[in-house]
Amino acid sequence: MAEADFTKPLPQITSEAQPFWDAAAKQQLVMQRCQDCHAYIWTPRPACFECGSERLEWTQLSGKGEIYSFTVIRQVVGRAASQAFEKDIPYVIAWIDLEEGPRMISNVIGCPVEDVKIGMKVSVEFEQQSAEIWLPKFTPLQ
Repeated sequence: MAEADFTKPLPQITSEAQPFWDAAAKQQLVMQRCQDCHAYIWTPRPACFECGSERLEWTQLSGKGEIYSFTVIRQVVGRAASQAFEKDIPYVIAWIDLEEGPRMISNVIGCPVEDVKIGMKVSVEFEQQSAEIWLPKFTPLQ
């Protein structure tokens, strides 16, 4: 029996998220921000989750932050989509506290997994996954 050819699943580009992906293709990290209560909105949506306002604007962020928490993925669990990541093992998934205040989840790349630490300063780097999708990932600041 032949092995299936798995590819990594990619995010769906929605109308709410289109400006995020457009900016990522230009190597810029942006996030929605409420014009009424000033909360950062992640993931993109049509209204503020804090106050319900629909007055959201896209704000460019520095792309710098620090690791709040992380885990190292060392084995494939389950089937289908998870097998697409097998060649990346081990890899790090982390919560990143951005300088501006919001927190987002992403991968930490560019260093051995053993070197990743809580509080590590990181900076965004974009990896092209398709013609339209550049994924934000984070590398250690030197």
